[in-house]
Amino acid sequence: VQLQASGGGLVQAGGSLRLSCSPSGRITGVRVMGWYRQAAGKQREWVASITSGHKRYADSVEGRCTITSDSGKKAIYLQMDDLNPEGTAVYYCKYTSAWGDCWGQGTQVTVSA
Repeated sequence: VQLQASGGGLVQAGGSLRLSCSPSGRITGVRVMGWYRQAAGKQREWVASITSGHKRYADSVEGRCTITSDSGKKAIYLQMDDLNPEGTAVYYCKYTSAWGDCWGQGTQVTVSA
């Protein structure tokens, strides 16, 4: 099973994007679903996650990002509003289950000033 992330693109500062992540096949036992990002030259960092409906956000995106999920599709979404250039990065989704972590391929988000 692979995770397919999409929705990235080029947006001006103050704009919005909605990222999506869904599995290519049947996946079970997922405990945590989340989003991470990696800017050029920096380490990958956690952005947001959802566990049994409980949502958590990194301080850097709190109030500007919303993570949601579709339990039927086992999909997650990241609505990003009021984007700023610091949000430029490759965004990855990750699902954590009892058998380990599964990462998506990443989707590029570029925010122009």
